[in-house]
Amino acid sequence: MQIGEISQRSGISVRMLRFYEAEGLLRPHRTASGYRDYSAEDLETARRIRQLADAGLTVEAMHDLLPCVISPEPSFHPCDRLRARLKAEVDKLDRKLSDIQRSRAQIAAYLDGLPREEGREPASAVS
Repeated sequence: MQIGEISQRSGISVRMLRFYEAEGLLRPHRTASGYRDYSAEDLETARRIRQLADAGLTVEAMHDLLPCVISPEPSFHPCDRLRARLKAEVDKLDRKLSDIQRSRAQIAAYLDGLPREEGREPASAVS
């Protein structure tokens, strides 16, 4: 199948399919005239890539985890470094959450320092 069809069937834009190919995550066959020719297996790989991308994983993480993904749903089979890599990703997300919470608290403090408008609650009271 051509790139437009796999894009439609996988939900991944043509631009991102080309990017994933350039990054070595997808390896479609090339015709004699140089056109990409995607197989059913490539479609399944694209769907797995989308699953990992939707989880917010980097291309580097996808390289490590893609061989472990066995279906388009979050289902893995044991493979080298799987648990360690997933734990590292969770730890990274926890650090980001902490940074966001710290930023939110600081911005709320700035808002609380502003003069109050009549009938309005302080910013820290707003969720």
